[in-house]
Amino acid sequence: MKDITLGLVGVGRIGVMHARNIAALNSVLHPEGINVRLRLTDVAADHARTVAGGLGAEFLPTVEALLASGLDGLVIATGTGTHPELIKAGVDAGIPVFCEKPVALNVADALPVLDYIRDRNGVVQIGHQRRFDAGYLEARRAYQAGELGWIHSLRAVTCDMAPPPVEFLAGSGGLFRDCSVHDFDILRWLTGREIVEVYAKGSNNGDPAIGEAGDVDTALALVTFDDGTVGTVSATRYNGAGHDVRLEIQGSRASLMVGLDDKTALVSAEAGISFPAGEPHQTFAERFDQAYRSEMGAFVDLILGRRDNPCTPEDAVAASRVADAAQESLATGVPVKVAVSVAG
Repeated sequence: MKDITLGLVGVGRIGVMHARNIAALNSVLHPEGINVRLRLTDVAADHARTVAGGLGAEFLPTVEALLASGLDGLVIATGTGTHPELIKAGVDAGIPVFCEKPVALNVADALPVLDYIRDRNGVVQIGHQRRFDAGYLEARRAYQAGELGWIHSLRAVTCDMAPPPVEFLAGSGGLFRDCSVHDFDILRWLTGREIVEVYAKGSNNGDPAIGEAGDVDTALALVTFDDGTVGTVSATRYNGAGHDVRLEIQGSRASLMVGLDDKTALVSAEAGISFPAGEPHQTFAERFDQAYRSEMGAFVDLILGRRDNPCTPEDAVAASRVADAAQESLATGVPVKVAVSVAG
């Protein structure tokens, strides 16, 4: 049995999810002769000890102790502001790193991190989990196979059922950087094209504290691709019907919609239509449960040398460039050109 030891930094909401998914990997990997062990740390030590105890993992008191314990990979699930230094620490330890998006709060802060990784031949996978969702994978396959023809319109939707705490939003970088960056990433990944211009508008009709924190609760971006194709990316924090993430792709031959199933958070206004019949998702963790599991499995495969990096830091920063442009357009009220992509 080959042991793979992963270290996890951060056991907040998404960190706990990653911890559980790492622990669950053994049910898949044991038949292959691979045993995954988990060690974790967090500044909230009592909470981290409880999480570790519940999963049969080991708690270590500091990041330094975690890295010194002998890891095969590092998983970063802390606040965005801590990502650059933790990525560098993992690279310095000579181990592959998985880090939740984004690389840094903005592109300017991310660029030195990219240089650091490249200069040291680091291996860093960024967490854009939609690349592992079955619907998005099928849409990409269908487009690349020519089944849709050429794309004339794209409409991406990301709607949270309720906003996160205002304290989180105050440090998130804005709705486009925190939320819509996933849509910007998936549009680039699916089409293979760059977004070159963004025009954004937003509103704030919910909690006034969101506006006081410098954010909006609802926004729409018109995006233009390098071949002239247009699309829209919309997001809101207040979708009472449920958590709703969809992508409509209309082509010259056929159209597809990702996220259209019995859990879609909408109903038809037409008589006699009962679809969708299921209960809508409540959170992003429900909507992308399998994608998150597959994402962590892919990280282990990356550690083992069994696959290429599914989401490089350059990919993530390219999506962040679009998000930065959208935030700028939201603030200025004019279209903004997207800077040249760093994706390699």
